Amino acid sequence: MTYAIFATGGHQFRAEPGATIKVPLLEAEPGSKVTFDHVLLASDGTHVHAGQPTVQGAKVTAEVVRHGKDKKIKIYRFARRTGFRRHAGHRQQFTEVKIQDVKVG
Repeated sequence: MTYAIFATGGHQFRAEPGATIKVPLLEAEPGSKVTFDHVLLASDGTHVHAGQPTVQGAKVTAEVVRHGKDKKIKIYRFARRTGFRRHAGHRQQFTEVKIQDVKVG
């Protein structure tokens, strides 16, 4: 089983061919191809290749499925005995990608 661990948007993701994952918002249209070449670790099924810091020649190719917003998280600040209360919400934007190919290098 081939897989790779790549970094994008300050987060790390595990990619396997055929998997669909949510990554931080990318500047790409739905239906277009994107390539992630900042691969930290890659496996071809028999050997695991660890990068220092990245694996040379390894890349992950994916197709953009859609853009969207995650569930709302609630932020609540409170200071006791002072009457201070603030609340807000936040919805993080994401891009959903379907992994097409994992090239180990």
